[in-house]
Amino acid sequence: MGDDDHVWESHPVTPDRFEDFADVINPNRRESHCWCLSHRLQAKDIEQLGHGSREQAMRALCEREHPPGVVTYLDGVPVGWCNIGPRAQIPRLARSKLIRPVDDVPVWSIVCVVVRGGHRRKGVTGHLLEGAVAYAAANSAPAVEAYPVDPPGRMDTTMAFVGTRSMFERSGFEVVGTTDAVASGMPRIVMRRTLR
Repeated sequence: MGDDDHVWESHPVTPDRFEDFADVINPNRRESHCWCLSHRLQAKDIEQLGHGSREQAMRALCEREHPPGVVTYLDGVPVGWCNIGPRAQIPRLARSKLIRPVDDVPVWSIVCVVVRGGHRRKGVTGHLLEGAVAYAAANSAPAVEAYPVDPPGRMDTTMAFVGTRSMFERSGFEVVGTTDAVASGMPRIVMRRTLR
């Protein structure tokens, strides 16, 4: 079956799509497992927003004007997650001394990409990034940034990850700066795709 024989869709993780998001990122619904909150909420915020429950805090984020990312579906099955939103609304990134803005463009930022286990090497990432960019464009974002690593070889992709330079280049992103941050021991760069 070729790629043309499949139906790909991406949608913001609104409350009615929360279970699909959870199927990708935390299929066993373990409270201590990642709920993709680390860039968006501090412990005190999780306590306030989710009454101590990380899952409930993420559910609350999905009710906001800009839900915290998109879920990508392959033939109706949720297979990918991309944490994206206005940089100014991602507190850990907005305050970062290591990943500073390269200019004053009010970019949207991608901070995490996850492909569901059992669905890797099927082209999910390309469709996921296109869905994330489309979500940002639909909300009048002037550009989308990502902060991937620029590795000499393969990096660990068993869980959520920031991505690689080549992954974003294939989706039309270009290098626009460097950071003082590292991931998996490799330097992170600033890549951008201009939308208007």
